[in-house]
Amino acid sequence: MAKIHYKTAEDIELIRQSSLLVSKTLGEVAKVIKPGVKTIELNRLAETFIRDHGGEPAFLNYHGFPFSLCISMNDQVVHGFPGSHELKEGDLLSVDCGVILNKYYGDSAYTFGVGEMSETAKTLMRVTQECLKLGVAKAITGMRVGDVGYAVQEHAEKNGFGVVKELIGHGVGLKLHEKPDVPNYGKRGSGVKLEEGMVIAIEPMINAGKAGVKFWKDGWTVSTVDGQPSAHYEHTVAVSKGQPDILSTFSYIEEVLEKNNNS
Repeated sequence: MAKIHYKTAEDIELIRQSSLLVSKTLGEVAKVIKPGVKTIELNRLAETFIRDHGGEPAFLNYHGFPFSLCISMNDQVVHGFPGSHELKEGDLLSVDCGVILNKYYGDSAYTFGVGEMSETAKTLMRVTQECLKLGVAKAITGMRVGDVGYAVQEHAEKNGFGVVKELIGHGVGLKLHEKPDVPNYGKRGSGVKLEEGMVIAIEPMINAGKAGVKFWKDGWTVSTVDGQPSAHYEHTVAVSKGQPDILSTFSYIEEVLEKNNNS
């Protein structure tokens, strides 16, 4: 069984730098999301921005993945391919980004709405982001992985949504995926105990309809079984005493979205 790699304070600061570059990259992507933009253009923008800031795209060539961003549209849950699809009003897109900077990984994701969204999509986005906040709040010493998963699952299901169980959060640091596994479901008080020095990626994947997913023949893309939309938000978090230390941030994205709403 793979061991958990505990991080020093210095390690955590380096992961914070990687995570902030991810966050800034997603902020740059947010600036250009609008109808008519091809998703491959978002991928190019992100890769250029990451490299210009001294990083490497963590996803590019990871187990053969051919892009720097995972862009998952509408009923796609995660690991979608950027391509020639032109964004249109009402599209829902999850943008997942990873960076290697100074040998350390950062990982974060955000779900964007293009233009005017359906009420279902708006509610799904809000509830999924709330699930992330509730899960992150449990990332403190003495809690367990099951407490994180329970917080996510309970809130999603209370709102009538399905929690994806085939895909989960994970440890992160010197590798993109480390132990422990961090499912978005679970029982309170169960699973690995959270301790200082752990850094985990918490990433609720919540479906508007059924929880089930299907895997595409491309070996990567995952979509909902019923064609209903899915949302995905992710933070890289260092477990600490009293309150979690969130290493990534949505502040760059939120600044852009607020500016767009006011213009």
